[in-house]
Formats: sequence, structure tokens, C-alpha cells
Amino acid sequence: MSRPLRGDIRHRKRSQTDRETRERLLQSAKQLFADRGFRNVTVREICRDAHANVAAVNYHFGDKLGLYRAVLQSAIDRMHETTDQARESGKGQPPESQLRTFISIFIRRLLDDQTGTVYRLVTREMLDPTPALDALIEQGVRPRMEFLRELIARMIGSDENDPRVLRSVASVSTQFAAYMPNPIADRLADSERTPADADAIAGHLADFTIAGIRAIGSRGRTRAAKRHEPRKNTEQQRT
Repeated sequence: MSRPLRGDIRHRKRSQTDRETRERLLQSAKQLFADRGFRNVTVREICRDAHANVAAVNYHFGDKLGLYRAVLQSAIDRMHETTDQARESGKGQPPESQLRTFISIFIRRLLDDQTGTVYRLVTREMLDPTPALDALIEQGVRPRMEFLRELIARMIGSDENDPRVLRSVASVSTQFAAYMPNPIADRLADSERTPADADAIAGHLADFTIAGIRAIGSRGRTRAAKRHEPRKNTEQQRT
């Protein structure tokens, strides 16, 4: 059996070192970008935290924006996985059950991320957009919104572009903010902020959301029925 050549050994060691350096850069950048945003973090700070040479960012990612895109992609992938998991888990079930499944999966993933890194990255990108925003919208946000629109439209019995559907999607999405890690929520929240509380929180949000959507759908049907009631003629009204 032939022995590996020295050049092959050196190449494998260098490849392993490169992978380790790349991973350290990603982890350091993820935390720093989540804490302070893309524009308030320098390449030098990231490399110092990652114990890497400044040139390593260009070597692995091209530039600072390339590194940021790679970091944000990890958050986008997590968003996409959550939506896909909810869609697959609820396949074949009534829309209310599918919505309940989505909320349960979302809350569990949210509370499992104790540092809130993923959601802080997404929030910072929304508040101070970079050229990476399009990827966040098209790969992460839009598929989730389309999924929710589809479910809620079926629950209400209307078109997906119905204003009631669009407003309901916004309402469902904004409810989660109370449980996302942020300084205000941390100061106002009670003890229900751990993975152990996920089932109770998800159950409450699902009950609250489904009851609200049912009420909106019912009110819409009542108004539609009234519009189609035959009008009484003048003689009938007088009698």
C-alpha cells in the first residue's frame, strides 16, 4: 500500500485549516452583524474576533459584503426551512390545522434560538437594508407570506388578494414580535420565554389567531348576505 505524498498531506492540512478559518469568520461575523449591523462592523474587528488574518475575508468571501451575504444566508435558510417544515407537516390537513402547525414550529424554533441571532440579523436588515435585502425577501419572506395568504384565504373563503387576508397575514406575523429577543421585549416579558413554554405560547397564539380569522370571515359573509337580500318595495315598507 503506497504512502500518501507529502504534498497531499500538506494540501489536506491546508484545506482543513481553511475550513476552520472560514467557519470562525462566519461565527464571529454573525454575532457582530447581529449586534451592530452591517455598516457598524469592520473587517478588522471580525478578523480580530475570529483570530484570522485580515486578508482571510477577501480570500474566502471576496469582500465584507460577500461575508455578510453568507451570514445572512444562514438566517434566510432557517426561515425557509421553517416554512417548508410547516408546509410538509400540515400537508393534507384543513387550513386551520396547517396554521396551527406553522405557529407551533415557528415558536419552537424561535425559542430554541436563545441568543436571537437569526431574528436580530433579519430585523437589522429590514431596518437598514443592504444589497442583500432582495435575497431575504425572495427566499425567506415571500414564500412565508404566500403560504400564510393561501391558508387564511381558504379559512375565510376568499381570494388571496382580499384586503382581509392581507391584513390577517400582517396580524399573524406581528404577533411573534413579542417573543423575539430584543431589549424592550426582554424588559416587558414575563417568564414565558423559554423552549419549555413553546407549546403553551403556540397554543395561545393559534387559538387567538384562528378565532380572529373566523370572526373576520363570518362578518364578511354576513355583510355579503345582507347585500344580496331582496329589497322590500315601498308598499311593503309602508305596511
